[in-house]
Amino acid sequence: MLSTAQKKFRLFRAWSGGHPVWCTWQVTYRCNFRCRFCPYWRDPMGSLPEQSLEDIRTGTRKLAQMGSMLVSLAGGEPLLREDIVDVARAVAEFHLPFITTNGWDLTDELAQDLYDAGLWGVSVSLDYADAASHDRARGRPGAFDRAVRGLEALAKARRRDFQRINVMAVLLHDNLDELEPLLQLAAGYDAYFMVQPYGQRKTGNARFVHKRGPLAERLLELKARYPNFLSHRTFLSRFDAAVNGGVRGCRAGQAFFNIDSTGGVAICVEERDRPVANLYRDSATRISRALKDRARRNACRECWYNCRGEVEMLYDPVDIWRSLPQYVFNLGSPSHRPGE
Repeated sequence: MLSTAQKKFRLFRAWSGGHPVWCTWQVTYRCNFRCRFCPYWRDPMGSLPEQSLEDIRTGTRKLAQMGSMLVSLAGGEPLLREDIVDVARAVAEFHLPFITTNGWDLTDELAQDLYDAGLWGVSVSLDYADAASHDRARGRPGAFDRAVRGLEALAKARRRDFQRINVMAVLLHDNLDELEPLLQLAAGYDAYFMVQPYGQRKTGNARFVHKRGPLAERLLELKARYPNFLSHRTFLSRFDAAVNGGVRGCRAGQAFFNIDSTGGVAICVEERDRPVANLYRDSATRISRALKDRARRNACRECWYNCRGEVEMLYDPVDIWRSLPQYVFNLGSPSHRPGE
């Protein structure tokens, strides 16, 4: 396994060489929740065979030919894979792995095993500070309590500065006032908080888009008051544009890309049904060229997800100095946060 310093150097080299630095890897499309605003649990791709552990080991070595990356292990619900600890360990050989989870299956033992495997951080999804509201939105009674127990397990298991815990919320039509209590809940576990707006493209349903007044001013005010609000200032400042016509200049394929549960490589998760290459059939050079070619023709502005907006800050000469501490330096918890 490469050392942390080696991975950081290779991450910088990938960025400076024009290669993507962020990869979202859908290791499964299976899900144990029935969220109102996410269609993955009914996605026909969920019935396709998943990559084996050996596939993932092969894939992570091929990705390493482009440099080390920040790799988000996602789904579906990634913890439904019984071998998720081995998956994290395989990715951590060359990269900086994260997991996004609903928290249902996070136990003390699993949290410890994941961190021991080299996991860089975990984002636990919570959209409401009220348990009944969160359970209703996620379609699973007990979802809130299990997520909070997951945060407790992660807080106890964390041993090193860089091991980050996030509470991740999707801004919906009715939960803007829930963000402050969620920030407070996260702080209780020495965890960060991040938010991203609901993306209508995922479902084609405008019902969940927040339409009540300006957003950026409120979000930036919360960021000023809560040190654990990790979302980038510039990212937050564009929320109003994101829900009113979209943000131009998407760098999908250039700064970040997606791998689906069968190895299909697309410029982003919403393009997963139109892959440009395959992780197992194509060379690293072919994958890189195909992503760049598709990126040049990309004019989409239909989302403002974290995997887009936060990573794109690394390509702005003004914002990069504020972004680097999130990705490069040891920034595991708010108590270790360097001054801005």
